[in-house]
Amino acid sequence: MTAEPNPPPPSPLDLETDSRFPSGPWVGYFLQAEIPPGRHAMELRLTFRQGVVTGEGRDFVGEFLIRGRYQVEDGKCWWTKRFIGKHDVAYQGYNEGKGIWGTWDIPPSWKGGFHIWPEAMGDPTRKTLFESLDEPFDDLDDAETPVELSVGGEGG
Repeated sequence: MTAEPNPPPPSPLDLETDSRFPSGPWVGYFLQAEIPPGRHAMELRLTFRQGVVTGEGRDFVGEFLIRGRYQVEDGKCWWTKRFIGKHDVAYQGYNEGKGIWGTWDIPPSWKGGFHIWPEAMGDPTRKTLFESLDEPFDDLDDAETPVELSVGGEGG
């Protein structure tokens, strides 16, 4: 019995070119009402190629694998998050340019929301403060001429 050679790594040319689906590190969270309730962080490494999304990641439950699909036409995504040696979670959502958001489900009754985005994008859910500065402006009419003031006696 001979070992099968490893397939060559995928060419970068095969990767998705739509800017909403960059391959690489993604981050985000899922929301859960059950114990422990709240917002739980996720780290993922995703590959988007020809309508197929694959990857791996981790969260407080453990390490997981991602296998699913996406559509550039409408941004729809769906995948299975398979925890190694544990359970599967079905995800479905949309990408409208600020990451992928949607719902997750563990039948029969566990469900919640999620939001993930490319790490390089920064957290699109954080409120940002903008600083603005009103520039001073000259309120002189074209007909007015500036006056030169001198202080002191003669021509001084």
